[in-house]
Amino acid sequence: MSVNVTRYDANDCTIVVDSVYITGLGEDMIKGSKDEDFFSPSVGAQGDVIKNVINNSLGSVTIVVQATSPQKPYLMSLAKRQEAFPLWCINKSLRERFGGTMANLITFAEVDRGKEAKDMEFVFKVFDYDVTSD
Repeated sequence: MSVNVTRYDANDCTIVVDSVYITGLGEDMIKGSKDEDFFSPSVGAQGDVIKNVINNSLGSVTIVVQATSPQKPYLMSLAKRQEAFPLWCINKSLRERFGGTMANLITFAEVDRGKEAKDMEFVFKVFDYDVTSD
């Protein structure tokens, strides 16, 4: 029996926000998701089904950085930026890419300092969210 083993290495993940590479990532690094489903089914009284297409291209991407990330000031500055910018996460080993060409930071990241300097989460709204896998 042949076993297929695929290697995942967090170092193969690259995050680029408007041509700036983000480093100093936190433990959870990055996550992305589409805001709505692709369609919504409805069923009539006699069992007929309508597949209602949802044309919502919005998605959300969360980038988690350590408090000491060299790009933390840059990410904080994006809260005041009005024009949209590209945001992409690329993972070479998994051959996947998600994000979009138009994104904005929703709000400042929460600052949580105590016994430890906790990671900071920057949440972006992506207006043309897409996921590809080669």
